[in-house]
Amino acid sequence: MNPANLHDTVLDTGAEQLGKIYARALLAAAISAGATDRVLAELNQLVDDLLRNNPQLAITFASPKITEDEKYRVIDRLFGPSCDPVLVRFLKVMAKRGRLGYLAAVRDTANDLQDEMMGRITAEVRTAIPLAADLRQAVIERISSSAGKEVRLVEVVDAELVGGMVIRLGDTIFDGSVSNRINKLGRRVRAGFSRELVEKFSTFAGDAS
Repeated sequence: MNPANLHDTVLDTGAEQLGKIYARALLAAAISAGATDRVLAELNQLVDDLLRNNPQLAITFASPKITEDEKYRVIDRLFGPSCDPVLVRFLKVMAKRGRLGYLAAVRDTANDLQDEMMGRITAEVRTAIPLAADLRQAVIERISSSAGKEVRLVEVVDAELVGGMVIRLGDTIFDGSVSNRINKLGRRVRAGFSRELVEKFSTFAGDAS
């Protein structure tokens, strides 16, 4: 497995099913403890910040060569003092069963399940730089007003965007980036150039006849 991709959701059926199984178990434990929001917030931070920015930790979690006890010690050292006990116990269960490499899949499914229970929708917003607080709130309010539902915003910073933003709601993408507008302009220019060539050829062919 490529270490750079250890934190990403594995897009195969086995990983998806594992994600669902463990996500349901985690949510059930968190709901029972009255700590759902905290547990999911900590899991999100673990996946998005810690694993994404520490490839060696991701390798340690996913590697079958690292013993269960070693993984327990890492979990206790990094998460024991600050994380909810529900999450710490859950991480140890996954370590015992050799499933820590699927944490991102579990996180994604757990968030989806909670959104479903809360009647929320998830909107992914991709921008070149982090959203300012006022713009973030405006985006949330606009989407919520349009969809008629509470919105959970997932922010992704993509340095390749020239500017503007790309919003994804389920399978629907609203691309308002500058790069997309440039691409559309380029397509219109190319289409116009092609029509001009056709018209010139038609005129030439008419004169030649």
